[in-house]
Amino acid sequence: MPKRPGSLETLQLSHELLRRIPKGRTITAPELHHQLREAGYEREMRTIQRQLETLTAFYDIERDDSSKPYRYRWKESARGLSLPGLSAQESLLLTLAEQQLRNLLPAKLMNSMQGFFRQARGQLDEKGTTQREREWLDKVRVVSTSQPLLPPKIDADVFQQVSDALYGNQWLDVDYKNAEGDRKTSRVMPLGLAQQGPRMYLVCRYEGYDNERCLALHRFVWAKASTLTFERPKDFDLKQFDDAGRFGYGDGTKIRLSFRITKEAGLHVVECPLSLDQQVVELDNVYEITATVVDTDMLDWWLRGFGDAVRHINKIPSA
Repeated sequence: MPKRPGSLETLQLSHELLRRIPKGRTITAPELHHQLREAGYEREMRTIQRQLETLTAFYDIERDDSSKPYRYRWKESARGLSLPGLSAQESLLLTLAEQQLRNLLPAKLMNSMQGFFRQARGQLDEKGTTQREREWLDKVRVVSTSQPLLPPKIDADVFQQVSDALYGNQWLDVDYKNAEGDRKTSRVMPLGLAQQGPRMYLVCRYEGYDNERCLALHRFVWAKASTLTFERPKDFDLKQFDDAGRFGYGDGTKIRLSFRITKEAGLHVVECPLSLDQQVVELDNVYEITATVVDTDMLDWWLRGFGDAVRHINKIPSA
């Protein structure tokens, strides 16, 4: 009988393998090897194969050796480990998380989680799951607040390289074509990734500079994560960058904004305030709204979008 693993390192490998072996479908050693490598576990293929042999001897895991590579799965009667024991509600939560976070997590992490996501989706299809859980995915949706647009195409390898460099604090070599069509090869320090509507942006600093720039991912011709790492700047905070209106083409300047808007067009601004200090005065057929906001191009576009429904716009620098 095979010897039980004793070292902490072997125990960790066993745990990761057990978590990734599915129930209801099979997986091969090369597939498991790829998942582990994406998750940061560098092991030889032969090590993975030997560990699988040990695990099949001690756990309810069956091996299909009718062809190579061999295929593994939890037996139907087994409770398995981690995901096979998830409730329908937990599987539902994981499936929703996959839909909403696929572009906001490192590509390697998403790749390493694919087995889990497939198991969660499969569990929602099992007979033990109630109709209500299965129907829930068709009952919820994130909707756009503006005219829906299809997302621009992002090269899969570019996204992989960008997310890897961002995750590992590695310099990123890029070939970038701006909106005017000018193309330039540069080295940048990736600091953040943001999704704005259908577009994805990389916040970065060009080598030799200390100011931040936003680069649209769909305009990357190619990107390559360098082996050189950097120390993440302590003076940069992605939330503060966003709060300063940088994604709305502003420079952080705060103003005291006031305007009048018809009640029909302005009700949603009353219900969803522009700021915590927003003040509303109700007049005959308009609202007079005052709020402290960041002055950005996006704010101007938003105000212009109301047309004649907005009048008496006034901006005063905030103290």
